[in-house]
Amino acid sequence: MFFAGKRVLITGAAGLVGSHLLKALHAQRAKIRATFLNRRPPLLEGVDYCMGADLTKREVCDEVVKDIDYIFLAAASTSGAAAINATPLIHVTPNILMNAQMLEAAYLAGVQKVMYVGSTTGYPVTGRPYQEDDMFHGDPWDKYYPAGWMKRYTEILCRMYTEKLPRSMPSLVVRATNIYGPGDKFDPERSHFLPALIRRVVERQDPLVVWGTGEDLRDIIYVDDMIDAMLMAMEKLDRWEPLNIGAGVSKSIKEILAVLLRVEDYEHVKLIFDTTKPSTVPRQVVDCTKAERVLGFKAKMPLEEGIRLTVAWYRKHLASCVG
Repeated sequence: MFFAGKRVLITGAAGLVGSHLLKALHAQRAKIRATFLNRRPPLLEGVDYCMGADLTKREVCDEVVKDIDYIFLAAASTSGAAAINATPLIHVTPNILMNAQMLEAAYLAGVQKVMYVGSTTGYPVTGRPYQEDDMFHGDPWDKYYPAGWMKRYTEILCRMYTEKLPRSMPSLVVRATNIYGPGDKFDPERSHFLPALIRRVVERQDPLVVWGTGEDLRDIIYVDDMIDAMLMAMEKLDRWEPLNIGAGVSKSIKEILAVLLRVEDYEHVKLIFDTTKPSTVPRQVVDCTKAERVLGFKAKMPLEEGIRLTVAWYRKHLASCVG
């Protein structure tokens, strides 16, 4: 109950991470302020207020940070492989504006601590699992070059506020792998690979078209595990120490799809792997041992159960609206 009574701001509270973070902090009886852009998150008793906020505008950032102790920066412009391929700059300017302005506004308002939800997309090509010290040892993968450097730039800002100014504002960075779970984005234009596959399987598409070869490796982490890691890091860390947060196990998209098909009892479907469709990077293998050593964190959700819970949420909330 570390956050009980503390004034906490969550940006991007309608997103996958933000909405689950909202519930977790509500359970800890934090005094919550939440922002969203277009889609309002579910209202919970005890939330100070939930406001629509365009964080690319500086005056809005100044307003939302007033009288806040802790901030979780979970707002982001995100999308899937198709949008990244068609519009590579889609994640650059909006995210840099939001992150830079929110950090400066928080610093000037005297916020105690900030956490930035970063990503492993900034890592360069390596021949081994990504370790935290690898981040700036080479360029990101070409597919991730714009988004990867945007993530890196925000990390540099976080380090500056933590270490390089006369008054420190600890600004923590958690580098997430592929997060999935209830409340994810399932629409074709913005979804990542797993919710896109869930939508196609639930719709019983046959043949089932999978983008790419299916051999790409991914580390996917269930959203509640991600939230646990974030809360632990915010409570325990006051120094510059970026942490990889993932399941710690990489599986091919074919392997993940096989679990999904088994959960849905749809293993007889004809699969087509379409290599003409856009994909991102062939290999996401992440070393998560530092988070276990520093925080005592290790992801708990079994893949099959996590997929089962995500499919059940999709069927209940969205399946009838898609198609």
